[in-house]
Amino acid sequence: MIARVQPLTRTRAVRGLFDYRLREDQSEVRVGSLLRVPFGRARTLGVVVELANGSALPDARLAEPEAVLGPGMPADLVELGEWMAREYCSTPARAMSLLLAPGSSGGARPRRLLFAELTEAGRTALGDGKGLSERQRAALLALHASGPAPASELGTPTLRRLERRGLVAIAQRTVERRPDRHGFGTASAQPPPLTAEQKDALAPVLGALENHEPRQLLLHGVTGSGKTEIYLHAVARTLALGRDAIVLVPEIALTPQVLERFQARLGDVVAVTHSGLSQGQRHDEWLRLRSGEARVCLGPRSAVFAPLQRLGLIIVDEEHEASYKHEGDPRYDARAVAARRAQAHDAVLLLGSATPRPESAGSLKRLQLRARIDGRPLPPVEVLDMRGQHHPLHPVTRMALADLRRGGGKAIVLLNRRGWSNFLTCRSCGRVWMCPHCDVALVLHRDGTVACHHCGHRARVPERCPACASVSLARHGAGTERIEEELAAALGGEGFPVLRLDADSVGLATRARTLERFAAASAGVLIGTQMVAKGHDFPDVTLGVVLDADQTLRFPDFRAEERTFALLTQLAGRAGRGAAGGRVLVQTLAPEARCIAFAARHDADGFLADELTRRRALGYPPFSTLIRIVCAAPDAADATTLASAVGERISHAPAALLGPAPLFRLRGRARSQLLLKCSERAPAVAAVGDAVDALAELAARREVSISVDVDPQ
Repeated sequence: MIARVQPLTRTRAVRGLFDYRLREDQSEVRVGSLLRVPFGRARTLGVVVELANGSALPDARLAEPEAVLGPGMPADLVELGEWMAREYCSTPARAMSLLLAPGSSGGARPRRLLFAELTEAGRTALGDGKGLSERQRAALLALHASGPAPASELGTPTLRRLERRGLVAIAQRTVERRPDRHGFGTASAQPPPLTAEQKDALAPVLGALENHEPRQLLLHGVTGSGKTEIYLHAVARTLALGRDAIVLVPEIALTPQVLERFQARLGDVVAVTHSGLSQGQRHDEWLRLRSGEARVCLGPRSAVFAPLQRLGLIIVDEEHEASYKHEGDPRYDARAVAARRAQAHDAVLLLGSATPRPESAGSLKRLQLRARIDGRPLPPVEVLDMRGQHHPLHPVTRMALADLRRGGGKAIVLLNRRGWSNFLTCRSCGRVWMCPHCDVALVLHRDGTVACHHCGHRARVPERCPACASVSLARHGAGTERIEEELAAALGGEGFPVLRLDADSVGLATRARTLERFAAASAGVLIGTQMVAKGHDFPDVTLGVVLDADQTLRFPDFRAEERTFALLTQLAGRAGRGAAGGRVLVQTLAPEARCIAFAARHDADGFLADELTRRRALGYPPFSTLIRIVCAAPDAADATTLASAVGERISHAPAALLGPAPLFRLRGRARSQLLLKCSERAPAVAAVGDAVDALAELAARREVSISVDVDPQ
């Protein structure tokens, strides 16, 4: 038998499948098996893509795999990897590397521990107590009370002596590495009654599930309208029908309540996976999904690759989030991959959001939830004009926070900018502190350092300017650290914590604890970046504040208004969920901006209709496809040369081609980019893929990396 193998190499210059002759003792090899194979003068990992009875090469010239490793991957994921390589102009090797069981390439193994168990002789000895030391008796008592336990917890030397006397039995057992549960302890196992609107929205989902009808649906519900409850009912029905489900969330560590609700309702069949888990935990959760022990996978974008074989439902919560787009190669969109998997399995795809993307709203059947489940109105939104204001907090905002402190309420303050100040300058010569590796200004942090939020470079702030020796340094702008300190000084104290949540918070567990502290407090303020606007349900938050709301409007991106509208609407949805109601304050330098006006009216339908009209007129997605190609090299001339060569090769494609144009230097590499806008997606993607493959060897010789981003975010 011949295995046709895709070597998992990173280079584009190696393309195609390679034949290997299987030995008789390798009969267990299947499509998707992971092998260690000789490859040239080295050894590499490879995935079996096909099995054949013969090869074009004589058997004598074929090498044999050295070993079969790990669980491999299901055959449907092999096909998915090949599709991803074509769809995102990548390579099958890079795509399949994302689909393997976590830790496979590093030789991850099940965790095995020594366990001790009390024997009948041990129970007898414990009864009479003769001939036992104090430690031995304590160990036997512990085993009698709790049953089998890890030997390391009770003292392995002590247990070995007891084993020699036949009082305990010691053996190795496989121990699953399960993720810790995070939550607020408020989730109930009993479902609440559905509202009439929820029932109407759920009916088409259940109908599609029960008829095995592959459908793509959009659940468009205002914040607090009970979308998660519809997800839970849909997943429960999927399981009852003997099928499995995937639930995607933007960032698992920031939505502990969602995980808690799924685990409370559905139990141990829910597996969770995300980058904050250890490799062993992710490996064991993957195995639980592959074996069928777990039937629901909940996690961020990589959960879309869960090895479930009977997929009936895929849910994408907060489908508007840009975090569903992968930044590495292949630059896949988890929403598109979910649609592909749902189609392949005749499954239902359910996208949900209070602020759906125009791409989704314009193409999918919409199921709408227009009211909150408790009938409470959405909070009123007041737009505060910051023109002429010199303090980061508007007087109305300061008064509202002071009133909140006196009344003992809770507030969420959103500022989508980390650090203390935007940048640092010398007042004497005007020097701006720039990153030595990227063409961007360094951000000042409270710990006395300036940091690059692109490459991670960090340095101490000097006492004087290195250019002119002046000691007069100026800080510009305000970030979350500065606002946190100002609010803590003005409002903080016993019983009123001021907490911060952003990417500088240390670790996922710390962020989860911050949310738990805020939930448990009777009053306080939570300040942070866009993390604080994502999916949190705190009924006692009565005030929402958005600082510098028009910041995202300043980006040269056709999605700038969409992102601004979504951010404001999502933050507004965190306030006023309880009986006390709430209000939202939006500080902006552009109070007349249409997206801010729509958000202030909670008018998502109006914004989507207006945005789709604008995009149709300008030929932007969903009425076209964008493809971005970036060439990066140590030398700017090499980057430009390769970008020009790519442009020449795709000039025949049915698309408008812009560039090459220079991009700011990033991580020490000069960059040049091309942008295609095309009405015919498939031929344009194919043309770009062919051009990049054809230039792979030239790019490698000149140390130029070429990255392709289909549907860039």
